[in-house]
Amino acid sequence: MKVARKVLTTVKAATAKQRMLKQLVCSDAPEQALRYHGFCRIAGVDEVGRGALFGPVVAAAVILPECIDALADAGLKDSKQMLRTDRERLDSQIRAMALAVSVAEIDAETIDRVNIYQATRLAMLLAVRGLMVDPDHLLIDAMRIEHACAQTRLIYGDALSLSIAAASVVAKVHRDALMRELDRLHPVYGLASHKGYATPQHRRALADHGPCLLHRRSFSPVGLLIQEELEFVELSH
Repeated sequence: MKVARKVLTTVKAATAKQRMLKQLVCSDAPEQALRYHGFCRIAGVDEVGRGALFGPVVAAAVILPECIDALADAGLKDSKQMLRTDRERLDSQIRAMALAVSVAEIDAETIDRVNIYQATRLAMLLAVRGLMVDPDHLLIDAMRIEHACAQTRLIYGDALSLSIAAASVVAKVHRDALMRELDRLHPVYGLASHKGYATPQHRRALADHGPCLLHRRSFSPVGLLIQEELEFVELSH
């Protein structure tokens, strides 16, 4: 009964958060505030895949021109709130008009070695370093990175800033495409549908087939399975 109540509370909290995020207005207000203070090459930075059990965490950095009304009119917002077709359409539009775009991946092995928080920061840092235009300010979704550039850490940034939303879209389109490719190599897990997240389908596949080398062993659902396998091997000897 306590477990059921906890699950229900978690679901209600997640639903309330989604409703709140949908009410936020994604605009260029954060960028315009920075331009008022003299910054002009503003890079939005965001990540995708932080909570997944499988595959890399992916970060993108995007520097947009000053006038980005076309992206706002096209419906740019947090990538998690968009349909795949809209994300892919906007990904092409973002890449066509951006001053610079960069994407970086940190693999599961590194995530397990340094932890997901540090791996996410590293992916963001590498994305920023990969930009062909040097930014003079970073707008980052809820994090700071070890970079000399001036930075603004914006909570719910992908729902408030068009530059961060652009990075969110680029990162998600990149990672989703990668998951579809990896689904062909590892078809038993259903990666094309859940993109490596801990859905009931993915958990069942893990229980039936065990994890592969691209699963994050430091994440509890995967780590518990590995521990159970080791205990079984020890008992059988």
